[in-house]
Amino acid sequence: MRYREVKERIEEKFKDLPKNQQKIADFFLVNFDRIPFLSVQEISESTHVSVASIVRFAQNLGFSGFSEIRDEISVILQSEINSNKDLFPLIEMEDGNKNTLTEVANLDIQNINETLFMIDREKFSSAVGMLASAEEVYTAGMGISYLLAEVLSYQLTQVGIKAKNFRNSWASFLEESLFIPDKGVLIVFSFPPYSPETIDLARSVKKRGIKVISITNKSTSPAAGNSDIALTVKSENMLYTNSFAAISVLINAIATEAARLNKKKAKEWLHKLNEIEQGRLIK
Repeated sequence: MRYREVKERIEEKFKDLPKNQQKIADFFLVNFDRIPFLSVQEISESTHVSVASIVRFAQNLGFSGFSEIRDEISVILQSEINSNKDLFPLIEMEDGNKNTLTEVANLDIQNINETLFMIDREKFSSAVGMLASAEEVYTAGMGISYLLAEVLSYQLTQVGIKAKNFRNSWASFLEESLFIPDKGVLIVFSFPPYSPETIDLARSVKKRGIKVISITNKSTSPAAGNSDIALTVKSENMLYTNSFAAISVLINAIATEAARLNKKKAKEWLHKLNEIEQGRLIK
């Protein structure tokens, strides 16, 4: 059983699990690479859920118990490590001395590596396909997610896709969403602490039958549950905020792949930009 299959099993079962087992499912999805090194007691302490519930969770996924699912994940991770030699190596610290710059850089490298490992390539391709064929694309987020949504909107515009970021200023997200056409696509950025406004927006737009893509930290986040496609990104940080190193990689990859899918539109837009720039220089 490959990692993707285990992950999909957890996601499919998630809504039907009791709340205590949902906490376990969340822990497994977020800490997948740590599971082989943890005992059932350690997971129990981290999730504040009983050992018996963890065993039942494993059984609900088709395993005999915790030991079997842990061994299976261990085999999967070893296989993935052997087949992913091109992942970015961590920066070695001189003489073992710690410094903030290197620690932060290594944490971001880990975020990028884990994102590359866990992101579903089929979902990524489907999401970009939606964007490339959309009549209009709208992006939204609160806090730092607002800035990330603004960057994605700008990147998509640069490759010829009509994109706009919701500002949530004079009008609320829900009011602005009324202008999304039926063949439009909404992309929401949602990271802890999850903004209720963003989640309500995704839920409302999806109910209208409009495609919604979420960029979030886990497949069981509130935004993921209210979107057609969820792209999960690792955003661990030393501070009580989200790191956006891996998110920036994903944004750049989305815009690059969108340009590849629609080379003609991207070239036409680039030509227009050059004409505008030339006009400014002549003036």
